[in-house]
Amino acid sequence: MIEISPSKVVQVIFLSREEAAGESELWAFIDGMNSEEKAHLTAIAWVGRGAFEPEDYLEAVETAFVQATTPTADYLLGMPHLGENLEAGLEALGVDVSGEEEDLL
Repeated sequence: MIEISPSKVVQVIFLSREEAAGESELWAFIDGMNSEEKAHLTAIAWVGRGAFEPEDYLEAVETAFVQATTPTADYLLGMPHLGENLEAGLEALGVDVSGEEEDLL
């Protein structure tokens, strides 16, 4: 169902918490993802902020593909509370964020 490694999403969460200090690294990290990963990352953020319900995740992914008119990194970096949205989205989709965070430390 989720076609992006949860550890990559957690890496984006960590980098987004660094704010200005991590912004260029975060932009490069997201920009380096393939189109599938970018769509899934966007969909997870949308689920986390309540734009889509977890059961509508595949619709969110399809919408992310269709509406990708600007670079994904630019779009996501402009999203308020990106890290919180991604964390909430992963949790809503049944991914144990704390376990993924421990793997990165």
